[in-house]
Amino acid sequence: MSNRDLGMHRPIARRDFLNGVGVSVTGSLLSSPWLEAFGTPHPQFAPEKEPGYYPPARTGFRGSHNGSWEVAHELVSGKTWDDMSPQADTDEVYDLIVVGGGISGLAAAYFYRQTAGPRARILVLENHDDFGGHARRNELSYKERSLISAGGTVGVSTPSPYSSVARNLIRDIGIQVERETEFQNPELYPSLNLGSGVFFDKETFGVDRLVARGERSWKEFAALTPLSEVAQKDLVRLYEEKKDYLPGLSSDEKKALLSKTSYRDFLKDLVKVDPQIITYHQKSTHPLFALGIDGVPALDCWGLGYPGFQGMGLDNSGYPGMSLTAKPYENAEQYDYHPPDGGGSVARLLVRALIPAVAPGTTMEDIVSARLDYGRLDEQNSPVRIRLNSTVVRARHNGDPKRAKEVEVTYVRGGKVHRARGRSSVLACWNGVIPHLCPEMPAKQKQALAYGVKVPLVATKVLVRDWKSFYKLGVSGVSCPGSYHTNINLAAPYDIGDYRSPRKPEEPMILSMWRTPCSPGLSSREQHRAGRHDLFSTTFETFEREIRDQLGRVLSDGGFDPARDIEAITVNRWPHGYAYEYNSLWDPVLPEEEQPCVIGRQPFGRFSIANSDAGAYAYIDSAIDMAHRAVSEVLGKP
Repeated sequence: MSNRDLGMHRPIARRDFLNGVGVSVTGSLLSSPWLEAFGTPHPQFAPEKEPGYYPPARTGFRGSHNGSWEVAHELVSGKTWDDMSPQADTDEVYDLIVVGGGISGLAAAYFYRQTAGPRARILVLENHDDFGGHARRNELSYKERSLISAGGTVGVSTPSPYSSVARNLIRDIGIQVERETEFQNPELYPSLNLGSGVFFDKETFGVDRLVARGERSWKEFAALTPLSEVAQKDLVRLYEEKKDYLPGLSSDEKKALLSKTSYRDFLKDLVKVDPQIITYHQKSTHPLFALGIDGVPALDCWGLGYPGFQGMGLDNSGYPGMSLTAKPYENAEQYDYHPPDGGGSVARLLVRALIPAVAPGTTMEDIVSARLDYGRLDEQNSPVRIRLNSTVVRARHNGDPKRAKEVEVTYVRGGKVHRARGRSSVLACWNGVIPHLCPEMPAKQKQALAYGVKVPLVATKVLVRDWKSFYKLGVSGVSCPGSYHTNINLAAPYDIGDYRSPRKPEEPMILSMWRTPCSPGLSSREQHRAGRHDLFSTTFETFEREIRDQLGRVLSDGGFDPARDIEAITVNRWPHGYAYEYNSLWDPVLPEEEQPCVIGRQPFGRFSIANSDAGAYAYIDSAIDMAHRAVSEVLGKP
């Protein structure tokens, strides 16, 4: 289709310079003059105080939006700031300075205040224009109706049981996980005869074709696909045949072998499927691992219920070195809560617990529809202050780390350098930047902190004026194994408090689309680095065109017109996304005390380290647990 057919000429909120600029990540990055031109640097720089400041409603590039990462990239590239200048000192002294306003940073402030008392002075510094880290909220509006969605973390859940620490915090801020079913309506889409579907694109499979799965058997489904006759038979065999592909081995021996075998090689060498079946499944692991099946252990895919293991005789117990994500879900304690804004509700509840003035109400229901007052986050008379749009560039002790009684934290806000002092600090930012913030750290610790590579991913949200095309096609979610985004899904029906999700195909809807840029053939960490480069170098215009083209092709037979039906696009771009989890294909199996995350998170003088990176586990409970440990270290408690 031409750009005009796709609707690229139509104005949408918000396709402007700040959200559409393409940047280079090779060599030098955007410099301070750019920040000065667009950051409005002056002593009173405080965009949060402006009327109408409400980041969840912003569209275009979100996540690591432009303006949030440039200073940090300059830091990593070797730039230094004159933080010794007297003008940089804010004369602010706190009991605790938290670097990073994600779930872990907010939880650290919460835990510290629990022990130190309500008068404890706490400063949280966050480089983005919103708090929550990946637990971010999106709001998109059409004809005075506002719909909400998760801009990253999709909810409170984990494949393994929560710790008592994480459970207690979730409960204390008002979330009653056991009430999840009160708000769900899982029967809505089935009642409309909507189910899953697969879109085969012509570039990969020779023809554009959407095939609804519905109640069809695998044989019936396969016959409708453009796969070859041999591939169709192999697809049915993969899902239905109960065969032991490793006869003569015990369950533990099979698991050990599968932990060192990619799911791709399992399908190719053991199941011996047609290459088209490998292509069909290649991207199926993207949303969870940000890797294709070439980079994911077959054992993890078994644990997640992938096909091919029906006759393998694998028991549900673990073994030393087994990754956490490989624990079968049916054996894990159920602990799920997925409000419309995902982890955004957790972040908002934490902020309200710390600074009650930001939002009215007291419950998990009212926080969903509340419009937070961002102007109250950083008030002088508040014991807890959350300062957005502030990138930390240096964190050091005021004197010898072994004897210092105070720390200094330098940050850039509005293009100007500022410095605050504190008795202690929790570094709840991502591990990879900490060695640049604290160059005095021991070399072994810095090396360990740099080991994990954040997982790049994109959570795209598209507001459409209705979802009649999905209804006509009989699908509520579509897997796209060869396309730019790997999945397209209607929002889960969820009513909570005053919020009502769409019920009729004639109503507006937020579509969720996931993309992970991968480079098959490289190690997991190298793929993540390549993916980060891809996301930073891709313009918003490119994303928009790919989104319009994909939706137009997938939904065309249902009457969808991308030029007419798309009202807004939010691309939650996370080049430094979820925490790196150890992968048995690439990472050595080490005793806990020798794991990089454990070495890296050791306290350094008056600095302690939090964030899910410190647990090498990309879930909210890990972020909370790591915050609790870090605060315990700060306070000298076990």
